[in-house]
Amino acid sequence: MNVGAYLARIGLTEPIDPDLEGLERLQRAHLSTVPFENLDVYARRGVGTDDSVTVDKVVGRRRGGWCFELNGAFATLLAALGYDVKRYAATVLSPPISPIPTHLTLQVTLDRPYLVDVGFGDSFIRPLPLDDPGPHDGGSGRFHFQFEHGITTLLSLDEDGMSTPQFRFASISRQPSDFEEASTHLQTAPGLRWTQSRFATRLIDGGPDRVTLLEDEIKFRRDGVWLGQPVSAEEWPGLLAEWFDLAP
Repeated sequence: MNVGAYLARIGLTEPIDPDLEGLERLQRAHLSTVPFENLDVYARRGVGTDDSVTVDKVVGRRRGGWCFELNGAFATLLAALGYDVKRYAATVLSPPISPIPTHLTLQVTLDRPYLVDVGFGDSFIRPLPLDDPGPHDGGSGRFHFQFEHGITTLLSLDEDGMSTPQFRFASISRQPSDFEEASTHLQTAPGLRWTQSRFATRLIDGGPDRVTLLEDEIKFRRDGVWLGQPVSAEEWPGLLAEWFDLAP
């Protein structure tokens, strides 16, 4: 992998030290420049989980993708930069809950283990310490962990202190091929949002501000406030190019 080309893709030119500060810079830069999007899945073009495929899509083709692609490619970059990174299979806890784990998330170990993710949409945007239940400042809100019977559950906290489960996982290291079944399931199972309507989302300038383009609306979060405006079918490709540098 061409590390310099990957760093340039996410807007970084300086050398990155494999420490916590460097890890957060990488995570925020990736979330700002590489959209979480489902365009290939929606268009039935097919997506893969192999590292060579995901890195080429993100760097060579300058596209975005979903968790298997974004976290898969990011794990490859982190390893090349000297980080100790593991891939975990996670179960997303928003309905409908899949019978198999359908999310790829990452653990990066420095002086302690951290949860890192660039492929879960609007979620935490900085590494979260995995050896402390928290709550933790995720850069875009507060998050905490529940540990039970070898399973770790990530939860978000609202302003009233109410918890919303995000996903759960066992600390079992996985390989890219282990996610093929889940990738195929999400592309072929009937009624799932991945194939029903298009979307793209990314941070703005490192966050927590964000832009999200849906099938009929574009939304901006600035200073914690969401504002949206309708989008017509004719406007959609232009907004996708303007805000995400992508074509449908």
